[in-house]
Amino acid sequence: MKALKNSLLHALGVLAIAISSSHAQSGGSPAAPATDGLPNWAFIWDPNVKVPAPDDKPNLLPGSSASYSWKQARDLFVAPDWHPGDHGPMPDIVAKGRKPDVRACGSCHRAEGTGGPENSNLAGLPVSYFVQQIADFNSGARKMSGPDSPAKTFMIGSVKGVTDAEVLVAAQYYSALKPTRNVKVVEAETIPKIGEARMFFTKSPGGGIEPLGRRIVEFPDNNEQFELRDTHSTFTAYVPVGSVAKGEALAKTGGSGTTLACGICHGPALKGIGPIPRIAGRSPTYIVRQLYEFKTGGRSASAGALMKQVVEKLTPEDIIALAAYVGSLEP
Repeated sequence: MKALKNSLLHALGVLAIAISSSHAQSGGSPAAPATDGLPNWAFIWDPNVKVPAPDDKPNLLPGSSASYSWKQARDLFVAPDWHPGDHGPMPDIVAKGRKPDVRACGSCHRAEGTGGPENSNLAGLPVSYFVQQIADFNSGARKMSGPDSPAKTFMIGSVKGVTDAEVLVAAQYYSALKPTRNVKVVEAETIPKIGEARMFFTKSPGGGIEPLGRRIVEFPDNNEQFELRDTHSTFTAYVPVGSVAKGEALAKTGGSGTTLACGICHGPALKGIGPIPRIAGRSPTYIVRQLYEFKTGGRSASAGALMKQVVEKLTPEDIIALAAYVGSLEP
């Protein structure tokens, strides 16, 4: 753990030097504070959407011998384990949480940490990073913007009640899992028409198309598989035409002073270094939310202060482009 801490301090030192050099070259004047509004398409929550009542009927999915009912799939003290052979034994805190307030980590983030567009992919995250993020949520140094959805309420409630030992065992479990590619990034001007959804985009059952515009729209490829919390679920993220190439230039060069090369801290392939997390292959929607939080102060602890300087000059289009590029990479 000491070695990981030293690695983080070294990387932050390199980043601080790079930031200082960048400001010196541009005359040393700080950038204007962020004034961009909340990208509502990245913080989806519509409580008015009606969801069918869950039942006890077992459901089957291709490629799995397990079965789960909709009641089990919506029970936040249950982590449906459709593919138990894909991972080691799940700790209790991941598999079933601890009633009454600590939900099962694997319920939302899935048994194999694959998550979805509405939350974080935890597979392969460094143990020390995982532990620090829970501490930051607990202290209020890491916040969740957007409407007060159940995801926000239950996450904050869970971290308030979880013990240090439970956090560590969950971190060790998820860290040992190998990240898998589950998002396909597609550049497009038009996309499938959006239907009703509560916490994620879904395609309209009536078909049709609509303009994408200045946003990222990430659909599950199979709604039922995703909502039954199958870790083999995949997603398609539609991004504006040209955004991947623009994001690559920003990520690799910093865009002539707009930002800094992401590889300084996250490694040349953006797969993380020591305690610094992987960003390659993450959900583009998730990446947009985190860049927004860094820019607006929602993530103020740990490396947050330095990341705020990295993102302060990014426009909404820059953020979309970076998210599209890193999402297109192999994890």
